[in-house]
Amino acid sequence: MLKRLINDWIIPIAVAAVIALAINKFLFFQVSVPTESMYPTIKPGDRIIVTRVHNVQNLKRGDIVVFYSDELHETLIKRLIGLPGDEIEIKEDGTVYVNDQRLDEPYVVNRDNKTGRYRVPENSYFFLGDNRLQSKDARYWINHYISADDIQGKARYIIFPFNRFGPLK
Repeated sequence: MLKRLINDWIIPIAVAAVIALAINKFLFFQVSVPTESMYPTIKPGDRIIVTRVHNVQNLKRGDIVVFYSDELHETLIKRLIGLPGDEIEIKEDGTVYVNDQRLDEPYVVNRDNKTGRYRVPENSYFFLGDNRLQSKDARYWINHYISADDIQGKARYIIFPFNRFGPLK
């Protein structure tokens, strides 16, 4: 009876748990977004599937990335604006220039007048929210850059609510 219980229940449950942990650690995970900082791309309450990033060199400007902020002691989701070595300038009208080229940002709503100039260090990245008035992003942090070591994944799909189900753009 005990042997059957072990074979029929305990071993399959243990194997399933190990597989689930491995998937979460190495392939993908889910996040829930609590704020409007990425509105309208991501709305408060959206649940997002995030694929793990194993090579940060595969990230591109415009990707929506999940990372840990040592300064804020929390996991955030923002849009990647600056890559290592980039020069970022944010003008008074809210437009963003990367290496003296105006960045086309059709996803941005509610620009603000927070200006700044930033040079992204090696092995670091610069992030902004899409809803600039509501986003406490790199412009407001003491350390404006996120280390490559703190990048966790790239946001891919909205899985909830179901009426918004689909890939992120």
